[in-house]
Amino acid sequence: MRFKSSIRNVSTFIKLAASLNSLGKVAWIRLDNDQIRCTVIPEQGSQVWAVLSIETIFDDYSIQSAAPNNTINLEVPLASLHRALRSAQAASSASIRLTKKDSKPLLSLTILTSTHVASSGRAGLESRSFPTAPGDPDGEDGASNEGAIDEYSYNFGGGTQRETTITQDIPIRVLSAAQVEGIHEPRCRDPDVHILLPSLLQLKSISERFTKLAMSSTQKANVGFQGGAGPRLEIAANMHGGLRVGIRTEGLRIESKWEGLSNPELDAANVEGGEEGIRQHPSTKMKAKEGEDGWAVVRVEGRDWGRVLGVGRLGGRVIACKWKRGLHDGVLGIMDKGPRNGRESDC
Repeated sequence: MRFKSSIRNVSTFIKLAASLNSLGKVAWIRLDNDQIRCTVIPEQGSQVWAVLSIETIFDDYSIQSAAPNNTINLEVPLASLHRALRSAQAASSASIRLTKKDSKPLLSLTILTSTHVASSGRAGLESRSFPTAPGDPDGEDGASNEGAIDEYSYNFGGGTQRETTITQDIPIRVLSAAQVEGIHEPRCRDPDVHILLPSLLQLKSISERFTKLAMSSTQKANVGFQGGAGPRLEIAANMHGGLRVGIRTEGLRIESKWEGLSNPELDAANVEGGEEGIRQHPSTKMKAKEGEDGWAVVRVEGRDWGRVLGVGRLGGRVIACKWKRGLHDGVLGIMDKGPRNGRESDC
């Protein structure tokens, strides 16, 4: 079993790790010849099922295993992954590989940095190597990173070119096919409404403000949250570019509204039944309705919704799919144009 690759887009990888880390402690990462799948299934809260093209993050990608399509399944502590990747922000190059240390599987991240330092010394080469201290436990997963730093200084008389190689080792688990065969992405019925959301940073800011107001209002009224759950946001959308985000408590009712948003057209090639399937699609029927009958409403836990909106770090087009009435019923999708061949990645 082998996996190694250079990282062509460190920034995107850091943002992905940060987004996943805000929603869970560990991720199931599935690598194969064609794509990267990242899945987070916390005990409570929103699940993440992300699919990325290899070119979104990696270059010179090499993978080999005995499983079909050279599939490798890994359980990765997200805090450790994010911490290691942050040290590669200013790297001139970075690579990652699957390896072992004392018979324990690791993802080893190798980071190369290069700096120019003025010097009046004689020409020559100086090198040194020393281990890094284990990273402080995150407090959530208890995992820490270990590694090493190799430093080379090239003195050309007029200045010194200093190259530093940093190795960060991330402890992981390699999962067998039997361990993951029972994990399946939830199947959802066709949505009543699909709409292109406004800026997630703006939406996150408004949602968090509403949630804090609702919590303050509820606490002043001496009403406890059942089971420790926070207040629920009411999110509504229609097929005419309308979106509402609001909150209702005994002492508070407030909402923000957007108009003129886009409702993406369905592609007959991706809808069962083709053109006839589009005519019978719930969103087509919702588009013909007027007034409140044309709005799909879902209610979500405010703090969890705020964490989900953290995926705004990744940018791209963000599409929300909603059902007519429900609690927790909603899907948030990010379509991020890949760097090559116009390919898209779904998160």
